[in-house]
Amino acid sequence: MKLLIIGCGGVATVAIHKCCQNPIFTEICIASRTVSKCDALAAKLAPTTSARLTTATVDADSLESLTALMKAFQPHTVLNVALPYQDLTIMDACLACGANYVDTANYEAEDTDDPAWRAVYEKRCKEKGFTAYFDYSWQWAYQEKFKAAGLTALLGTGFDPGVTSVFTAYALKHYFDEIHNIDILDCNGGDHGYPFATNFNPEINLREVSANGSYWENGHWVETKPMAIKREYDFAGVGKKDMYLLHHEEIESLAKNIPHVKRIRFFMTFGQSYLMHMNCLQNVGMLGTTPVEFEGHEIVPIKFLKALLPDPASLGSRTVGKTNIGCIFTGIKDGKERSIYIYNICDHQECYRETGTQAVSYTTGVPAMIGTALVASGKWSGAGVFNVEEFDPDPYMEMLNAYGLPWIVDEHPVLVD
Repeated sequence: MKLLIIGCGGVATVAIHKCCQNPIFTEICIASRTVSKCDALAAKLAPTTSARLTTATVDADSLESLTALMKAFQPHTVLNVALPYQDLTIMDACLACGANYVDTANYEAEDTDDPAWRAVYEKRCKEKGFTAYFDYSWQWAYQEKFKAAGLTALLGTGFDPGVTSVFTAYALKHYFDEIHNIDILDCNGGDHGYPFATNFNPEINLREVSANGSYWENGHWVETKPMAIKREYDFAGVGKKDMYLLHHEEIESLAKNIPHVKRIRFFMTFGQSYLMHMNCLQNVGMLGTTPVEFEGHEIVPIKFLKALLPDPASLGSRTVGKTNIGCIFTGIKDGKERSIYIYNICDHQECYRETGTQAVSYTTGVPAMIGTALVASGKWSGAGVFNVEEFDPDPYMEMLNAYGLPWIVDEHPVLVD
């Protein structure tokens, strides 16, 4: 099976490692704007895998560049682990070249001041009631195109979204007749030693965290001010941490695909040092996406900040501690109320020893391979655009155990108020 992987950052590095471990992938082409990174990783992994590895230069912003590469390589499936800004262009290229499409994060516009995009965005804000810059509507709109082409587009096979959505489908299949409440908890107990750094792309991370929060309740969105809702939770393997309610994309798809659900919330942990630095940067305009004039040049503040911050891919060697990510469910089984908590604990240094990355990249890259393998093998199949919770969760859950992300079920969890 021929697989094209677009991207060669931290998440992509893990996904490529794991694809090389899976015998279903017989030929893998690693493509990025910086081909030297692809060459170095391919040279490192070639002695460890039976897959034939090749590399290529590609501009993922260019439909012409993408289609030229796909026509030359002729992949069965394309794994997009580039930037969310590039999702739609890569989907267009897959349609043009007859390849299945897989990604880990939904589309987000890079230029949020573009008038055409802004008009669609503002209409969606009024209709749906949340103001986040990212949502699934842009990719769900490709449903009929992929259906007509007889191709599969699998959206959001990272950890959150991704594994958290599969946990939900698994809980509904095996533990509940109806799920009424879902709390998604993302705890990173790692310490990299820097005063301030982000564990994945700073542009995406800081936009997400500094935006308004929101949650789904009783059929509609409830929006909150950034970091307005805070809870403390005692995470297994990590300890007590402060966590804050954020808007997150899997809330949107789970609200659409899980019947009877009454409330869905997403919480992420942050230390006070991170929040202090982020608030200061936001207050002085460094998180802005609108270009500003500086000494005769136009610069985008958040892009300049990204250049100053440590590269997330460089954090692996110095990050210690663990992550704990999972979902607490409450609902009904056989007429009785019940609750369970499904979660994974991942150790930063164990991830680094295996792949040279920290656990945030690892917990996203492993599921990226799993979703891709299920599409490539035909175990998850169908013409159209799908989120992971729409398929049978059992093979995905089995592969999580087999490829480094074992999960735990707690049938008597402490609930979040």
